Amino acid sequence: MGDLYALDFDGVVCDSCGESSLSAVKAAKVRWPSLFDDVDSSLEDWIVDQMHIVRPVVETGYEILLLVRLLLETKIPSIRKSSYKVAEGLTVEEVLENWLTIKPVIMSEWDENRDALIDLFGKVRDEWLDNDLATWIGANRFYPGVADALKFASSKLYIVTTKQGRFVEALLRELGGIDFPPERIYGLGTGPKVKVLKQLQDMPEHQGLTLHFVEDRLATLKNVINEPELSKWNLYLGDWGYNTPKEREEAARISRIRLLQLSDFSEKLK
Repeated sequence: MGDLYALDFDGVVCDSCGESSLSAVKAAKVRWPSLFDDVDSSLEDWIVDQMHIVRPVVETGYEILLLVRLLLETKIPSIRKSSYKVAEGLTVEEVLENWLTIKPVIMSEWDENRDALIDLFGKVRDEWLDNDLATWIGANRFYPGVADALKFASSKLYIVTTKQGRFVEALLRELGGIDFPPERIYGLGTGPKVKVLKQLQDMPEHQGLTLHFVEDRLATLKNVINEPELSKWNLYLGDWGYNTPKEREEAARISRIRLLQLSDFSEKLK
């Protein structure tokens, strides 16, 4: 017997908020260059700083580009193209509360395409990684103790993430010094996480293993709970990741979900 851990990456293994926010600002300048005509470095710094607060709403990286532009519009009303009523005087608290409502409205108002934004975000990251690997790596950090826990884990480990797999591989190798099998990384494009979890539990070599899924997004864990086929998975919300006190309070009231602290997580993997 033994244990299988499926791990989210951003917010569980790696704190990538600094890198993803800087990459999103770079990508936003490519996508909407005229909006940045009057933007100085201090305003860019403010946007990156605010991203640490609104990061819990992000499911897939391209959404960070939308948040960059939305934050910019709150600071420079003259460039505002969205008719969404909250955009004027929008606060980060309102973004946290209403992102699922705001996102489709601004995607439509700005005439944006999800796949095009994903491609742009990946391209900008690739260029940064290719041209200045050290700085790109340095804008990320692994949570304390996690790299060693991954290296010396006795459990079978998989990464299940909405991040593009090539960036996960680069960070595991360059930042963590971890030789992680690429076939155990399920990144963007491999399907919804519920689908990946079904694949993992159905593999013949995993029969008899105790299944664990560690995630920092409460919404993702609730999606798993809604799938009867996934009832065998032990579910954990990492309290060190990109979630809010309100979400952690809600998770504590859900019997299927266990709140997990970073020290306990590292100990479990070892």
